[in-house]
Amino acid sequence: MSYSLVNIFASLPRTTRGAFTNISTDPKGNKFLYVNGNSVFIRSIDEPFECDVYTEHSQLVTVARYSPSGFYIASADQSGKVRIWDTVNKEHILKNEFQPLSGAIKDLQWSADSQRILVGGEGREKFGHVFNADTGTSTGEIMGTSKPINSVDFKPTRPFRCVVASEDNSLCYFEGPPFKWKKTLNEHQRFVNVVRYSPNGEQFVSGGADGKLFVYDGKTGELSAELKDPQAQSAHAGGIYSLCWDPDSQFVLSVSGDKTAKLWHVQQKNLIREFKFGDNIEDQQVGCLWQKDHVLTISLSGQINYINTKAGADEKFIVRKLKGHSKSITALEVAYPGAEEPLIISGSHDGVLVYWNSSNGRMDYVQSGTVGAHTNQVQSVRFDAAKNQLITCGLDDVVKFIDMAEMKYATELRMTSQPQGIDVNASYAVVACINQLVLIKNGRQCALQQIDYESTSVCVMRNMNYVAVGGKDNKVHVYEVVNDEFVLVVELCERDFVTAVRYAHNDEYLAVADNAKNVKCYRIEGRSYSDVTKGLWQHHAGRITSLAWSPDSVHLATSSVDTHSYVYTPAKINYYVHIKNAHPLNPLTASAWLDNSSLVTSSQDCCIRKWKINF
Repeated sequence: MSYSLVNIFASLPRTTRGAFTNISTDPKGNKFLYVNGNSVFIRSIDEPFECDVYTEHSQLVTVARYSPSGFYIASADQSGKVRIWDTVNKEHILKNEFQPLSGAIKDLQWSADSQRILVGGEGREKFGHVFNADTGTSTGEIMGTSKPINSVDFKPTRPFRCVVASEDNSLCYFEGPPFKWKKTLNEHQRFVNVVRYSPNGEQFVSGGADGKLFVYDGKTGELSAELKDPQAQSAHAGGIYSLCWDPDSQFVLSVSGDKTAKLWHVQQKNLIREFKFGDNIEDQQVGCLWQKDHVLTISLSGQINYINTKAGADEKFIVRKLKGHSKSITALEVAYPGAEEPLIISGSHDGVLVYWNSSNGRMDYVQSGTVGAHTNQVQSVRFDAAKNQLITCGLDDVVKFIDMAEMKYATELRMTSQPQGIDVNASYAVVACINQLVLIKNGRQCALQQIDYESTSVCVMRNMNYVAVGGKDNKVHVYEVVNDEFVLVVELCERDFVTAVRYAHNDEYLAVADNAKNVKCYRIEGRSYSDVTKGLWQHHAGRITSLAWSPDSVHLATSSVDTHSYVYTPAKINYYVHIKNAHPLNPLTASAWLDNSSLVTSSQDCCIRKWKINF
């Protein structure tokens, strides 16, 4: 038995309000990369579903950039470390690791000869450093700033120059190597957020929190011009968070907290076009990239927008949107399992629900309809095949019903206790709240029963009226639904409190996981439950977060905070498939089956991974 990784459904960039988000490209212009959590995502710019992930940082990654040679990527994290790793091999072999700063690194750039790296950020003794990429030795002194550095850049042509943008409202200009301070530029009145050299090295542009945009001579650092909106006193009404040049060094695209992107002709010093993205806070633009014919911007929501800079005033300028999660995924389900193109449904701890085409990776958000989306973490999501709907519950104490035809929230029920989980069969849905069990039929609550333990999970039989509830009292409580009431049938004692329960689709087995990392599989005969695992399914080293049965009820998949997933077979209890480091360095949160040999897993890295299991 073996397994293989088929696809990665990538997360969105992690964004922060009031700060720019790094996005960069490879020298050939075929890929773009960004960071989220401790991961670096490398995606095809033409086919974004093609994705690779680097996950070797132990801290939150802040920036990653290709070397101009294309053979290496340097990535930096909030602890001040820089890792230089290979891009040619699939394993991404580490070349060097250095610690140039004692605090978070905010920006990083390579010199044009791929020999030197310039970093800027936070620190105790200094806020920037330039060093040799092979040896780590200093190749200059980055001084002249009194506060953390937000952005750095190298002049891409000889003679080499570099410039840094600081929170002390200034730019510092350096000549080298070895790089030495030449001058300080004080045109900005507030934080300078970003500075970028043109591809031909003749000019560089800076943008700040004051909404101003200044152009400087690339060789001397002298101020050349200020770019202004003719209808205002500055370039933007809000802070400028990112800038990018076109490949011919003629145009600059600026993005801002005023929810716009603006295209400027640098030589003519005029505004070509303004792109308005919306009126919500999530429409603030915090990152951008211009590579060949592709222009990308990043919204505060994390959404990546492909825009057409040549679109007419009455045309839609957004030609493609990449959506997904930017926060940890907490719930996972598959709709239409076994179909040609099952849908993957995922919910995250910020209340976002996304549906994915499992074949081509196309995705979209579940939209607000008659009611709005969850305002807090999505605890559980289940597919109701009988009514062609999704049922979700969240930490906002609400159960929501989603129409699969329109992919919109249709109705909701408010709970009086916090929901811990939900499950559904053709007749009803059961919500396990902290101290209540709620029975729902046809979208209405028809029964509520108080319980004297704290529930953790719930599952219902598909073809019979039995409900299993896991509790923090170290027991699984099995109820029968009789005349819309929960009648206790049997209690199964476990070694520790129960973390997950799941009935097989054919109702022959009940799988149980507890906090002592044990997995049990009970064979069901009437009201009798007998353990068939004999204590052999104890391979996890951390808390088990979810259980999932294959559609044919032959295999059971587990997910755990130890980053591993196991696939067990009750008919052969000694055999299993071990998916090692399914999401490296990130706890698994859920798993689900697309068909009898395809498994998807989710994690705190905001990604979904699709696996092929060979039995």
